[in-house]
Amino acid sequence: MPLPDLAPRGLSAAQAGERLARDGPNDIEATRRSGLAAVLAGVVREPMFLLLLAAAGLYLVIGDLAEGLLLGGFAVVTVGLVIFQQRRGDRALDALRAMAAPHVRVVREGDTVRVPATEVVVGDWLLVGEGERVAADAVLRESSALECDESLLTGESVSVAKHPGDPVFAGTLVVAGHGIAEVSATGVRTRMGEIGASLDRIDLAPTPLQQMLARVTRRLALAAFALSGLLALWLGLRGGDWLQGILAGIAFGMAMLPEEIPMVLAVFFALGAWRLATAQVLARRPAVVEALGAATVLCVDKTGTLTENRMRLRAIVLPGSDAQRDPGDEDAGVRTVLEHAMLASRRGALDPMDRAVVAAGDGAQAGDGQQDWLLAREYPVTPQLLAMAQAWTRPDGMVEIAAKGAPEAIASLCHLPPQEREALHRQVAALAVLGLRVLAVARGTVAAEAAPVAAHDHRFSLLGLLGFEDPLRAGVPAAVAVAREAGIAVMMITGDHAATALEIARQAGIDTSSGVLTGDGLAALDDPALARAVRTVRVFARIAPLQKLRLVQALQANGETVAMTGDGVNDAPALKAAHIGIAMGVRGTDVAREAAGLVLLDEDFARIVGGVRLGRRIDDNLRKAIFYIVAIHVPIAGLAFVPVMLGTPVLMLPVHVVLTEMVIDPLCSFAFEGVPEAAGVMQRHPRPREAHAFRWASMRGALGAGLMLLGAVLCVWLTALAAGSATDQARTFAVSALTAGNLALVWMLARPDGARGLLASRALVAVTAFSTLAVASGVAWAPARELLRFAAVPMPALLAACAAGVAAAAAGGLVAARARRRELVPVPA
Repeated sequence: MPLPDLAPRGLSAAQAGERLARDGPNDIEATRRSGLAAVLAGVVREPMFLLLLAAAGLYLVIGDLAEGLLLGGFAVVTVGLVIFQQRRGDRALDALRAMAAPHVRVVREGDTVRVPATEVVVGDWLLVGEGERVAADAVLRESSALECDESLLTGESVSVAKHPGDPVFAGTLVVAGHGIAEVSATGVRTRMGEIGASLDRIDLAPTPLQQMLARVTRRLALAAFALSGLLALWLGLRGGDWLQGILAGIAFGMAMLPEEIPMVLAVFFALGAWRLATAQVLARRPAVVEALGAATVLCVDKTGTLTENRMRLRAIVLPGSDAQRDPGDEDAGVRTVLEHAMLASRRGALDPMDRAVVAAGDGAQAGDGQQDWLLAREYPVTPQLLAMAQAWTRPDGMVEIAAKGAPEAIASLCHLPPQEREALHRQVAALAVLGLRVLAVARGTVAAEAAPVAAHDHRFSLLGLLGFEDPLRAGVPAAVAVAREAGIAVMMITGDHAATALEIARQAGIDTSSGVLTGDGLAALDDPALARAVRTVRVFARIAPLQKLRLVQALQANGETVAMTGDGVNDAPALKAAHIGIAMGVRGTDVAREAAGLVLLDEDFARIVGGVRLGRRIDDNLRKAIFYIVAIHVPIAGLAFVPVMLGTPVLMLPVHVVLTEMVIDPLCSFAFEGVPEAAGVMQRHPRPREAHAFRWASMRGALGAGLMLLGAVLCVWLTALAAGSATDQARTFAVSALTAGNLALVWMLARPDGARGLLASRALVAVTAFSTLAVASGVAWAPARELLRFAAVPMPALLAACAAGVAAAAAGGLVAARARRRELVPVPA
């Protein structure tokens, strides 16, 4: 049967490989990574690094070579840690960029295949359609109503009509129609490459939480410099010991700076996005990683998300009959329906309905009598008429027009009287109750000179109905049940018939108790009425893409955190408006992917629920890390300040602050990233969107835990001094107690729901071992004792000091666990 030829055979795999090797990848610029010079420049601007260098320089000036070199060594370690974490994050982002690279359709060896856009070569035959970005400069060879938005190159917002022989340019957007083009230039040789334009595929803009914490960090840095200067001045004026005053001021300034927080956030979001990608959920924006754990409503498409998007033509129904006929039936009426359905389809198209019709027709050898018919005109689907038609020139000169589409659209084309429309509606409802997706088929015949400009200008004759089945994905019912247990509502939105939507919803386990709301019903509701309706209705049918935006806005008006899926050009406004826009990775248009924050790589609904699970884990662990950083800064800053104000010797010198903050603290913070998910992570309500990690309720618990540890270490310090211990001995007891409490606090926060699975995080085990070894070496090894201003102490007393720190941290951990239980509300059984 003469379906439209989309292209010649195209290149062979060997030819494509040779040209790719010769010309290089179709990429405008190399992967952008943070160079070593940029990383070093960022480090040397950090206040903590500057204070560290100041302390090291001061020790060298006064002749204390060993301590100066030690602090200089810590500076080198600091740079090494930053470079390591930067490279770790870069590797994760490189993997995300590779996954985010768009795929395009090309013809290779006569077959239509999807390849990464970077592998397109000169001479490839490129298939372009509405919603897709052109992957390379090319010359259009065939087209149907093709229009391109070239504003990226020209700045002109008006779309440009394209005809065979016209050039199309890389990066421009196809806004209407479809066509085939032969690639003429790739990579930097394209127009876009010449002007240096680029399309970001991974958006690294800071999230609202990152922006807020950056402001907090800057203010704390200014306060730290001011207060450390005042402390040094006060100590120098009070006792005349300017050297100790300056060192105490530097130590206090270091202790106040929460320099770990920006890096922890960046690494958590980068590695969180990488973890999501391993679950086939690509995060294009870090803000989505932050929001995912707070999702309260999942709005999902039926086709391809809940179902397998593997359409099969199951039945054909003729007008006036309720009998469901097999597509392979030899009955003349059945074959006529199938033949005209094929005439209204495009061979090689990605649309699953077209593919199912072509497969059924080929299997039944339908259309053998139309081999020499020529395609004369195409009438694409429009928002006003949900039907596609193609006009074919027959050998006798007459034009045969075949149309298929939504039954109500075909009824309109056929100008059916009310009685026949009602009979058609009953037939459609009977098929839809079985969960079948229904299209109608019609035909018309006119003289060549009388071929209509618009399909609706011709009178068609109804031929019959097509019933397609698209099986539910196997994992969907279980995933919907998990979402319900997690306090997340699942809403199904589809363009299908209401009865089909309800049947699929029942199979998936989606709540159907409130019935279904159709697109017409939605259009009749004002905004307040729609907001009330979406509180209970979970199934929406015959919904137009632009109506999704109203649904998102209605849900947001009710205070919901909305995740919305979409794949078409018209879905982009809803995807952008939703808190979490989810584009389809296979059938989604480039416009949808660019508007969305997440891309579902294999389009399986279970992946969305798995992404929410990972999002909750990431959110939990990030909160633990921030809680820990705030809590541990309280005793460090307090021990650098309070003893001096009490008139006792200086407890925390710069070397002690550096040992704790620049080595142990960052390692502990990053160890939280690998902590396994908490028990019952999907059996609780989503956290409120406004409940960010730095709100007062959370910080109050962190400050309380830190004050407990500060009080315990001060007691150890003052008790040791009161008992006649030398300053260095008392310092040994106090710093050991601080380190033990620090590690205990990490473990309490890592598993707030008990000791189960304590060894699950290898990173925590490694950090604990390293920290313990570092402090033990400082106490036991004489050269290290001298550098750290420690002294030999009795082991029983040292263990007692450590026990005091552990006990205080344990109490602080219990405070944190209680505060967490108040925040996390379980879903009622």
